[in-house]
Formats: sequence, C-alpha cells, structure tokens
Amino acid sequence: MTTPIPGNSADIVRAAQAIAESEAILVAAGAGMGVDSGLPDFRGNEGFWKAYPPFRGRRFAEMSNPVWFERDPAQAWGFFGHRFHLYDSTSPHEGFNILRQWGESRPLGYFVFTSNVDGQFQKAGFSEERIVECHGSIHHLQCCRVCSGKIWPAGNLTIEVDENSMRATSSLPRCSSCNSLARPNILMFGDYGWNPMRSDEQHRRYGRWLETVSDARLVVIELGAGLAVPTVRHEGERHRAPLIRINPRDPQVPPGGISLPIGALHALRQISGLLSSRR
Repeated sequence: MTTPIPGNSADIVRAAQAIAESEAILVAAGAGMGVDSGLPDFRGNEGFWKAYPPFRGRRFAEMSNPVWFERDPAQAWGFFGHRFHLYDSTSPHEGFNILRQWGESRPLGYFVFTSNVDGQFQKAGFSEERIVECHGSIHHLQCCRVCSGKIWPAGNLTIEVDENSMRATSSLPRCSSCNSLARPNILMFGDYGWNPMRSDEQHRRYGRWLETVSDARLVVIELGAGLAVPTVRHEGERHRAPLIRINPRDPQVPPGGISLPIGALHALRQISGLLSSRR
C-alpha cells in the first residue's frame, strides 16, 4: 500500500492520463463525495453528534435502525425527515458536473455505484438508468410491513421536525395499500425489512453494462469511500482497471492504484484543469 504526499502533481498527471485514455468510467462514491456540498459524512460518533446534537450519546448505527419505526415512529421520522429535507435542499457541488461530463464523453459511457442515499447524482443530471444505489434511496418509500412489495417516490414529502428533540411533529407517511406506517427505502443497520427490488433492478442494469465494457479500457474513479462499511471500496477494487482513489482520510491503494489524499472537489478540479490544458 502507498500513501503519496498530498498535492503530488505526478499522481494528478497519472489520474488525468488514465481518464483521457479510458473508453468507460465507473464512478464509485461514498459519503465523502457530498462533503463539499455541505453534507455530513457521519464519520465516527463525533461527526454524527455534530450533525445531530440531540442524539449525543447514541451512535449513527443505533439511530439508522428500523426498530425505531416500531418503538417510536416520531423519533424515526424526525431523524429521517430531517435528512430528507437536508438532502432535498442541497445542491450538488461542481465536481458532480465534472464527473458527468467525463462519463458522457466516453465512447462506452459511465455507471455510478454509490452507497449514498441522498439522490445527489440524479440531481446533478446523471441518468437514473446508470446509477446503482446499493443502500437504497431516501427519496423513495416503502411500507414498514412490506405488504405489497411496492416502492414509491417520496415526491414532495414534508415532515415537520422539532430540531431541539429531533422528533417529527406532523403527520407521518402511510402506505397507500394497507395504511401502515411508511419508511424510507433505505438499507439500515440490522434491517431485515428492507425492500431491495429497486436496488436489485439497478444492479441488473449495472451488470449488463459491465458486460459491454469487459474488454474496454475502463477506469474507476472512487471518491470519499470509507473503511467502516467498505462496500464501495470493494466494488472499486474488484475490476481489472486503473483505480483512482480520492480520499483525504483513507487514501491507501492496492499496487498500481492512484491515490489522491485530498477532497473530491479539489481533486476533480485539478484533474479537469489538466485535461482541459491538453486539448
């Protein structure tokens, strides 16, 4: 494993060269991708408590748990309702547009594999048909009882939240089929009730795309993917393709990988500037 010095221009050059020579791009993104947009990454308890002071003393894994929809629905929807409105009101940073332009300019296109549930890639103009949200999406709902298997868009969902207690104070979403409490279509911790149908269909499209690029020059650009839940890192590493890992905290790469230990937006701007100067 290697950890280059931050700002090493040689590694920026290597990254730019790999992208310039590619025929297809796989974007693998974790929570760190949204930090430059002002979104929290919930890294460790301190990061979680900073974002949600009323939950000090509790862990993110404890609150992002389906048990609260049974024990205390107002608490559950206070937490997820606040997150929904935060993500819904946040604009993706410039780096998303840089990635999209690179992907759209490749002969074989792009795909996004992300553990983020915030919908920022769709908001930035990425095709819904070219995204895998492996942990689901806060912009889609399902029944807590999984009565019919339906998953539906949250649309203009409005949850009023008392930010001092982080509890919902308005009416809560209900299932249109059975009128039971609805919940976000997100894979939570200890979650045996998540409906994976939407994510499964995304995985099927992703698998078909991977077949089309199996003999092509693929490059993997991984951004802000941590080690606590390493799903995205494992996905980025499993392909026999150049790996560009952009991560200021956990930048270590396998042999042959390109490590950029800086933030996503900063790295993407540097690479974009170098690519533009070569035209």
